[in-house]
Amino acid sequence: MKVYMDNGSTTMVDPLVVDEMLKFFTEKYGNASSLHSLGVEAKESLEGARKKIASLLNAEKNEIIFTSGGTESNNLAIKGIAFAKKPKGNHIITTKIEHKSVLNTCKWLETQGFEITYLDVDKEGFVRLEDIEKNINEKTILVSIIHGNNEIGSINDIEKIGKLCKKNNIIFHTDACQSFTKTEIDVKKQNLDLVTINSHKIHGPKGVGALYLRKGIVIENLMHGADHEMKKRPGTENISGIVGFAKASELPSNVNKMEKLRDKLIENILKIPKTRLNGPIKNRLCNNINISFREIEGEALLGYLDEKGISSSTGSACSEKTLEPSYVLMALGLEHEDANGTMRLTISKFTTEEEVDYMIKVLPEIVERLRKMSPLGD
Repeated sequence: MKVYMDNGSTTMVDPLVVDEMLKFFTEKYGNASSLHSLGVEAKESLEGARKKIASLLNAEKNEIIFTSGGTESNNLAIKGIAFAKKPKGNHIITTKIEHKSVLNTCKWLETQGFEITYLDVDKEGFVRLEDIEKNINEKTILVSIIHGNNEIGSINDIEKIGKLCKKNNIIFHTDACQSFTKTEIDVKKQNLDLVTINSHKIHGPKGVGALYLRKGIVIENLMHGADHEMKKRPGTENISGIVGFAKASELPSNVNKMEKLRDKLIENILKIPKTRLNGPIKNRLCNNINISFREIEGEALLGYLDEKGISSSTGSACSEKTLEPSYVLMALGLEHEDANGTMRLTISKFTTEEEVDYMIKVLPEIVERLRKMSPLGD
């Protein structure tokens, strides 16, 4: 049996999305900037997709900028605000458990004269509102806090953070790549100024994302060229990908089904001795399971599961090739041994009960075998 439980890294493209995209390769292949009929057709498809994405965020159509994905959107948001607001201040607040595309962007900005505050989180992975508030100063220009964490699934209360930032006249950005379509995102209700979303976490194609940019907020461009995307992101738009992204976003996400399968996995995996759940029980992404196993190595566990046909992860896909323990888990206060013995499972709307049952059957046997082999055991 083949079981894919690494949907936090990427998802299968929904066949309905593929069907929607195909005609844009061989029939509707025009450039949206061209004035002939094929170009006009492409432009109409582009704007139709923009309208669909905007409606899901309760945004205006022209507040959506299409990009190549979450990494570009995060870079555009953070660097764009940093350099646009530099005359006012140079201080940015974020957390220690952001995606690498946020953390490494902030680290680079430190070399450009910006001051970054990296906030701790509590043991479940939530940022404390009071920590944000007490670190705001007269030079603070941006707060960037992840919505749903890609490793441990914690969903921060962006509505409260947005309200705090608005009260202090500070721009608020959230990386919502993992949470988009899985939980509420309402840019008006939650006082969001910039929101990063992408396609390949929701059964759309890779290489496509978007940045919500509230009307009236000025950012510096990362790239310079023609006047695409409201003059914020030059380059010929990836119409097929954007149309696929929009189609994926409007298809049913089956959150309730994922929550039930997630809870079944957590309940049964925790029956294995010497295990612990990382991240919260409540306010957790519907598809995320993150478990630490004492006395085994996560890499070995991943390999044995792969032999059984199960695709899993030891953490973020962007960090898989390093032997260092997850910085997210370390920020929760885990010991190195527990962090290194961690498995992340991320299911999708296509995950079946049969696949979950197979995982529940196979996993205890593998853990027992690895513990017998491990020099970390008693």
